[in-house]
Amino acid sequence: MGYGTPVSTAGRDEPHVEVCQVGLRFGAREVFRDLNCEFPRGGISIVMGGSGSGKSTLLRIIGGLQRPDSGQATVVGDAVSGGSQAEVYRARRRLGMLFQNGALLDSMTIRDNVALPLREHTRRTEEDIEEMVRRRLVSVGLEGVEDLLPGELSGGMLRRAALARAIVMDPQIVLCDEPFSGLDPPNVARIEALLVSLNRERGLTLIVSSHHIASSLRMADQLVLLQDGVAISGSPDRLAQSANPRISDFLGPDGRAHAARLVEPGDSP
Repeated sequence: MGYGTPVSTAGRDEPHVEVCQVGLRFGAREVFRDLNCEFPRGGISIVMGGSGSGKSTLLRIIGGLQRPDSGQATVVGDAVSGGSQAEVYRARRRLGMLFQNGALLDSMTIRDNVALPLREHTRRTEEDIEEMVRRRLVSVGLEGVEDLLPGELSGGMLRRAALARAIVMDPQIVLCDEPFSGLDPPNVARIEALLVSLNRERGLTLIVSSHHIASSLRMADQLVLLQDGVAISGSPDRLAQSANPRISDFLGPDGRAHAARLVEPGDSP
């Protein structure tokens, strides 16, 4: 069962991020050979694929942390790699990133971790920063943790604190690298609901790499399946009902159950 229609659907089909003819090799291993995919504005796109298919690498290319051998990623038309300095700056200002396992600095309090982008990239007063940090922590369901160290939080709380840092600069697009990795089912459900809420209520474009198929089918507007260096994109409904055995085998029992629910007698069209 999905999460329903977003608050606003205006402009959702407009690509917010485009990846065009990207090729990338690491030594003898070809990761991407002619990768093309688009990520619609205001949508939740889930990037899936087997181990080594390049899910995290694709997010790093979009975020400007990995330069492809060929092709280009653009954010609202601005080149992320290989563009002018002004283009790269504009693109990166639109992006926030939730790294796998959070990547918080152990020696810094949660307050200072979340405040780090504001202190590095803005000239806001400490009073403004304090208030922005507090609001972002509240928005991810964390209150009263500002003075704690990362080691004093549970895994789910750490992931939410890292998400607060990813959105503290008010980005238009958030890249989430395996946000459910290592979490128990209750925390998977909490992070899933939180991401959907941020998308629906704030209009954030979310690009999420994940191997958690059940969550992906529930929350995604679009699935981007990486196989053999290329991308197969479509709605969860379309891919779950695909006759392509490689797609159906990858989605497995969760995909078959999702497809079966779509054709249950009495369902609305």
